[in-house]
Amino acid sequence: MKLLPIQYEETVRAALIEDIGAGDVTTLLSVPAENRARGVFLVKAEGVLCGLEVAACAFRLVDPAIEFTPLVVDGTRVSYGDIVAKLSGPAQSLLTGERVALNFSQRLSGTASLTRRFVDAVAGTKARIVDTRKTTPGLRTLEKYAVRCGGGHNHRYGLGDGVLIKDNHLAAGGGVAACVARAREHAPHPLRIEVECKTLAQVDEAVAAGADILLLDNMSNEQLRVAVEKIAGRALAEASGGVNLATVRGIAETGVDIISVGALTHSAAALDISLDFDES
Repeated sequence: MKLLPIQYEETVRAALIEDIGAGDVTTLLSVPAENRARGVFLVKAEGVLCGLEVAACAFRLVDPAIEFTPLVVDGTRVSYGDIVAKLSGPAQSLLTGERVALNFSQRLSGTASLTRRFVDAVAGTKARIVDTRKTTPGLRTLEKYAVRCGGGHNHRYGLGDGVLIKDNHLAAGGGVAACVARAREHAPHPLRIEVECKTLAQVDEAVAAGADILLLDNMSNEQLRVAVEKIAGRALAEASGGVNLATVRGIAETGVDIISVGALTHSAAALDISLDFDES
């Protein structure tokens, strides 16, 4: 589950360059360079924490003299009032790195928290909650990591990780049978072939063509049940479309194996976390 710094350091560096610009003029003009400060990361809502190491990276890139000490690990459930990290160092450096460090930890914790709500909602079923490629440009590695911290699973990371034949591929490639046959002939052997099905007739076609996974798109729960019966274990059944916290349990109870939820990464609200300085 843990990420290596090489996977996110350049992303954090770019965020700092964007934020700092020509210099943190407020801090430089109002806080003496010799002053030091101590502070804590304080959680102000219920959720699942994620991104402390990324926040630590932001402070480290601003000033290696900053000491950042996480008190919990990513994936930990947190509550209002929890202190999740302590930090100390040159006051100017802490202030300059604050916003970027919080942006990452708040956003990633929001994704992890929303994911956990979906995972909890389908507990007791066999359905697995997965994300999509509907991620913030440049943040896919981090957002998909946050999904894992929330107890979810990752769908394709990118276009090269699996064959997913969708409606426009079917229209351009000659239909289900032709597209699957062509993909099966040319794809490297480790790649599984998934076909998007909008109708039960397409389900029959995709099973007959030998697809490994069927993406059941925007089907009603009754249609999903029928599709699962038609598939009969010969492929994995993935439900997608119209999935929210009010509908996900019913979808899971149809017997699908996977439920993909774009909202995990494109609609998660940031978890409220602040950096509070010790005034003593």
